[in-house]
Amino acid sequence: MTAPLSPAQISEIVEMALSDHISFAQISAQHGVTPDEIKLLMRTELKPGSYRAWRKRVRDFGDRREHYK
Repeated sequence: MTAPLSPAQISEIVEMALSDHISFAQISAQHGVTPDEIKLLMRTELKPGSYRAWRKRVRDFGDRREHYK
């Protein structure tokens, strides 16, 4: 991440990433973070079990839909 993110920005990114309707590309365009940075941020902000459940959901949806995250 190029510039440190404010707590409000972190909260917004987490909320957007948890949504099934917002892609990593949309988050990147709005906040200037890469998909890998989003995953790292989610890993640090979520509890371990919540992070694993989120990653599984993202992978499962990605396998079923061409343009998910």
